Amino acid sequence: MVRGRISRLSVRDVRFPTSLAGHGSDAMHTDPDYSAAYVIIETDAQDGLQGCGITFTLGKGTEVVVCAVKALAHHVLNKDLGDIVGDFRGFYRQITSDGQLRWIGPEKGAVHLATAAVLNALWDLWAKQEGKPLWKLLVDMDPKVLVSCMDFRYISDALTEQEAYEMLQKGRVGSREREAQMLAQGYPAYTTSCAWLGYADDALKQLCSRALQDGWTRFKVKVGADLQDDIRRCRLIRDMIGPEKTLMVDANQRWDVPEAVEWMVKLAEFKPLWIEEPTSPDDILGHATISKALAPLGIGVATGEQCHNRVMFKQLLQAKALQFLQIDSCRLGSVNESLSVLLMAHKFGIPVCPHAGGLGLCELVQHLIIFDYIAVSASLENRMCEYVDHLHEHFKYPVLIQKASYMPPKDAGYSTEMKESSVKEHQFPDGAVWKKLLAGQEN
Repeated sequence: MVRGRISRLSVRDVRFPTSLAGHGSDAMHTDPDYSAAYVIIETDAQDGLQGCGITFTLGKGTEVVVCAVKALAHHVLNKDLGDIVGDFRGFYRQITSDGQLRWIGPEKGAVHLATAAVLNALWDLWAKQEGKPLWKLLVDMDPKVLVSCMDFRYISDALTEQEAYEMLQKGRVGSREREAQMLAQGYPAYTTSCAWLGYADDALKQLCSRALQDGWTRFKVKVGADLQDDIRRCRLIRDMIGPEKTLMVDANQRWDVPEAVEWMVKLAEFKPLWIEEPTSPDDILGHATISKALAPLGIGVATGEQCHNRVMFKQLLQAKALQFLQIDSCRLGSVNESLSVLLMAHKFGIPVCPHAGGLGLCELVQHLIIFDYIAVSASLENRMCEYVDHLHEHFKYPVLIQKASYMPPKDAGYSTEMKESSVKEHQFPDGAVWKKLLAGQEN
């Protein structure tokens, strides 16, 4: 029973100085500090439950997203949680259609990141009240209710409400068996932790060797800054993992379209499964050109971590511009929008391989991809979810990886709740960690 009037919404700027060790570094983002706008929603219900939501950032700019969350708060405060989830499509449409805030979106940028944080918190609270992990809440939900959570505006030419309902109905066949399979074996993952662009060769070798010992079979390498260095690093990793294991490369938007093709022709000898974000994430037709050019080489295009919304994903699918679709649980408008993208990908026959890592992204997106397998795609072919082994210790319910697979969370909620001690220490700029670092910079 969903209950409670929303009495308080708070948001905090939480940052981790990961740039000091080169964690997360790539060709475009050379010094990321993994960070989040962290939202907590409270109600007047007597259950003591809180909804926790995050949206992922890279340090500077988190304060902008915090401001956007505060600007959206009036849509949530004093609303009844039951009324919100009872007409979740209407609420989603309301919060993304604010007549004035929409101008600095619409449904993109800082406002949409803030929307994701707020909605992630609402989904977390809903799942906690139902006593289920989010993936289980979704799997058990009646298809009509699931469809009622999605906004089909702008995508009805690619996916109608009726089609979505029929897909979800069909997905119920065999779902119990697939759920049992997930609980026993987990969802396959790949690692990005071995080959950040800022790591020295010794670190690459050490991390790759350790990952092989731990049973990892899929590895992603950051590329795009220097061709000869990319060739050397890809050869190093390929030689270590051998010819049978899977290699992917990621340029993080570094190249122009012709440059992407030329560069990947040179890296084709290392048999990458995909090139990720080869050019601007907004360039739908550019991705299509790259996809067509690389198809004879057996290299697919993957993108989506900075794809703003369902409309862009619709166009990427319609233009045959990608072979692997990468949803991000904080870039899109939370579960509501992610559901519609999962269904579009299924209709177009494109495997979903989510973006994760960062701060809390693994914790969130595991729920979506497990739901996708159980209730939508029913397939693991060419599917895997990214994993990065940073900062999980700061979450109350961290991810569990066994045999290079995500094991389905069993705690109620969206796995978004952070430890209060970690939030206090890393709150910017007044947390103990940042006081010490900023004082050192002044000296």
